[in-house]
Amino acid sequence: MPETATRTRRCRDCDGFPTVVITTGRTAFDGTRQTIKVTCRTCHGTGTAPAGTREAARV
Repeated sequence: MPETATRTRRCRDCDGFPTVVITTGRTAFDGTRQTIKVTCRTCHGTGTAPAGTREAARV
């Protein structure tokens, strides 16, 4: 019996990884690395695209 695969609406810009942490290259006084948190501007940190986005890209 075939399985029905549900299609996820992943964001095409971040590919489902909406938030990343990037090291700045500097270290704090206690020796830990300084990082900045960046979220995807397209999906606003959700990882999924709006329903109309994918259909509009197909045309």
